[in-house]
Amino acid sequence: MTALATNMLTAFWVLSISLVLVPGADWAYAISAGMRDRAIAPAIGGMLLGYLTITAVVAAGVGALVASAPAILTVLTVLGAGYLLWLGGNVLVHPSVPTAGDDHASSAMGWLVRGFAVSGVNPKALLLFLALLPQFTSRSGAWSISTQIGALGLVQIVNCALVYSLVGLGAKIVLRTRPKVARTISQLSGVAMIAIGLFLLAEQFLGFTR
Repeated sequence: MTALATNMLTAFWVLSISLVLVPGADWAYAISAGMRDRAIAPAIGGMLLGYLTITAVVAAGVGALVASAPAILTVLTVLGAGYLLWLGGNVLVHPSVPTAGDDHASSAMGWLVRGFAVSGVNPKALLLFLALLPQFTSRSGAWSISTQIGALGLVQIVNCALVYSLVGLGAKIVLRTRPKVARTISQLSGVAMIAIGLFLLAEQFLGFTR
């Protein structure tokens, strides 16, 4: 790897970790999972699978095609916003509290699928990856552009795994002995998801009215 490539990778890592450290829907979901026993791993695993899928889409060049089709982006935005509203509503009505043991047999798979939807059905994440990843590639590099994008995507995924795991574990450790506080934090996480969903819908609506 050349010095230039190393510098670009370092710059991308700094930008990536800075973005991951900004609280959002992923944080809210990780906090909610942290208050359920054995839910952190599948919940975060689902979100990472979502980002891995987006990385593959961008690396394959499909992301550019999707971004050039407003109708597809609109559908993705509405679906993503609707899902966040539904998920946030459920968290708000049925807030997570520290529990011991599995809730039910399908709990792990449910957390994984919902985590995948939080990150995978997210047009903002697709556009972010589409806008950022190619900027840190080099046509003169030893690797192909697709391979470079894939490697950068993996850096982003590792950062997400680290930060979201700490967020989930932090919620579990700090809130496990504070059920009332845990309930309040869980409800705030639900409100955050709903707010983000409403923002996505409002942004889409304003785009139509311009």
